[in-house]
Amino acid sequence: MVLKVYGPDYDCPKRVIACLIEKEIEFEAVHIDGFKGEHKQSEYLKLQPFGLLTVIQDGDYTLYESRAIIRYYAEKFKNQGTDLLGKTIEEKGLVEQWLEVEAHNFNPPIFNLVMNILVSPLLGLPSDPKVIKESEEKGVDIYEEGLSKTKYLAGDFFSLADLSHLPFTHYLMNQLGKEKMVRERKHVSDWWDHISNRPSWKKVLQIYKYPM
Repeated sequence: MVLKVYGPDYDCPKRVIACLIEKEIEFEAVHIDGFKGEHKQSEYLKLQPFGLLTVIQDGDYTLYESRAIIRYYAEKFKNQGTDLLGKTIEEKGLVEQWLEVEAHNFNPPIFNLVMNILVSPLLGLPSDPKVIKESEEKGVDIYEEGLSKTKYLAGDFFSLADLSHLPFTHYLMNQLGKEKMVRERKHVSDWWDHISNRPSWKKVLQIYKYPM
């Protein structure tokens, strides 16, 4: 049975798809339209009881939360495709550190920008200028300092830590008009150019056209 990835044409499923491509794993993308409420329908809730995105179905095995999914496949197929975990325990620790930073410090403010600049206008809701301003000012300088020492976040190798940043940084660079947050920081800018030009990410962008 082919691995199925359930999700919309935006957001977290791209994190999972990029990982699967790096690990050379075959999959089928199943579109779930969040704007139409398909993620709240009973059939989907059997897979993801919280009604959130993303979820995978791999035979009899179901797993949700995109970061849990990429950790799972990076470990399950660690000897196949790109090594995304690191070779030493120290490297693996840094990968986990930056995955947590992305989830708790990077993603929330960028998510706020996406909601206020992209989603609210689509829904006919007002944006919050204060939230936009505050979100622009969080976190990126710490990345500049870290990336001044290594090519990638966890060292001189591409890992889950870098991959996990791809979807929302793409929004930042291409759809929010906030690319200066990256381009004004030399090392962050170089890092983005490296990771966004990987063949796996280019293939993701061919599969999904970022409708938002």
